[in-house]
Amino acid sequence: MEPQPQPQPPREPRLLPWTGAEGKPCYLLTDDHRTGPISRLADATESIQLGMGTELLAHAHDLLPNTPPGELRYLAERLTEALRDALRVAESRGRRLSHLN
Repeated sequence: MEPQPQPQPPREPRLLPWTGAEGKPCYLLTDDHRTGPISRLADATESIQLGMGTELLAHAHDLLPNTPPGELRYLAERLTEALRDALRVAESRGRRLSHLN
């Protein structure tokens, strides 16, 4: 008789870098290792989000000393969005790293 394959532990769902209806988190369940089209799209989206956050932070640094109040509000709203995206990416990557050990 051939040995039975060992059952694999269930994979942790991946938190995706976008939200669904009503702002609820989206998750991806997959048994492949980041090779599927949704995983690649999520990787690309995370990269874009982090890049936009970096650019926005540099822009804020240059703009803040002499910015009118209306522009400050706009800047604060964009920085809030960038921080939310970066935190979602960090949470998703942290979850995936914790399950590698």
